[in-house]
Amino acid sequence: MNPNSQEAARGIRIKGVSKLYTGTSHPAVDEVSLDIADGEFMTFLGPSGSGKTTMLSMLAGFVSVSAGSIEIDGRDVSRLKPHKRDLGVVFQQYALFPHLSVTKNVAFPLQQRKTPKAEIARRVAETLDLVHLGDYADRLPGQLSGGQQQRVALARAVVYEPRALLMDEPLGALDKRLRDQLQREIARMHRELGMTFIFVTHDQHEALTLSDRIAVFNEGRIEQVGKPADLYERPETLFVAEFLGESTGFRGTVDKAAGILRCGGHELRAPRLDPELDRCAGVAVVRPERLKLHVDDTEVHAEHNHIGATVTEIVYVGDRHQVGLRFADGTKGLASHPVGSPLPAMPGEGVTVSWDPRHQAIVRDHAGGPAAPAAVPAGA
Repeated sequence: MNPNSQEAARGIRIKGVSKLYTGTSHPAVDEVSLDIADGEFMTFLGPSGSGKTTMLSMLAGFVSVSAGSIEIDGRDVSRLKPHKRDLGVVFQQYALFPHLSVTKNVAFPLQQRKTPKAEIARRVAETLDLVHLGDYADRLPGQLSGGQQQRVALARAVVYEPRALLMDEPLGALDKRLRDQLQREIARMHRELGMTFIFVTHDQHEALTLSDRIAVFNEGRIEQVGKPADLYERPETLFVAEFLGESTGFRGTVDKAAGILRCGGHELRAPRLDPELDRCAGVAVVRPERLKLHVDDTEVHAEHNHIGATVTEIVYVGDRHQVGLRFADGTKGLASHPVGSPLPAMPGEGVTVSWDPRHQAIVRDHAGGPAAPAAVPAGA
């Protein structure tokens, strides 16, 4: 018996779900399995065409399942109509009724459910307070900003207290300032409601900021599921390493016995190696903030990896400088250097680049091999 089955009974379980559209040879979603815990903030992250939105649409019931099943609280809902699943949905397009006030827009799903008028008034007022729109109750959508309209859409989606809230790129139409503001609002709503949130985005920063866990999609499958820090610090595939944030990849051959990655005449220490990677092509992935730049080699820590490079560019981005690097084998890299600390070199000059091997991840050197599908326990 699955040790997580008891917890999964009060959550959402996706079991071997696939979607093959008519006239296509490759499934849009390919045998995806995932457990989402009750009250969890789960994000589906991936590039366009990776299957994340199709998976959300199958959860919502807007797209039929070709194979597999979807369970909510232990009940198979795979063949149920959308309105029978008790799920709230928010899209990038607000889909508000332009001729109805904010109050009437939010009240609409309660009216459809024949909720008593007094209960509707109470719930609408509470929900508008939740999204900080109580003072805008009588306005029409056209009298609101884009961010305010999205708050109305959120309020309408949660006012009837659905089992979970599904959001498909809800902030994609907003500028950066509004996106950042609405991210904070969505995180606050999740804390206050305690509801399961499932969020689709292609924005890595958004996923890292909001999520309890992230499922990274690629070519219809899940490459890796985990907490934001685990995915960022310990990616298991090259795709996850390259898609989730910036990184520098040092390519070579893994020698498990020696605990090294042989890389262009260098032997990089690799103390944490997956046994399956022995004697195969591997990549040491290092995040920009982990790379240190030195002019004097004597400054390099004795236990740290180090390789010479040439500075190619320096870009000021406010709280740090992004330093472009080129290594002797042609590898391009990126380091973060704090503002206020003297830059060790200018473009065209040489530096030694070092990093603690504990802060690297060694992954197999291929980009197109998603792992075999497997159920991922909730909270793993």
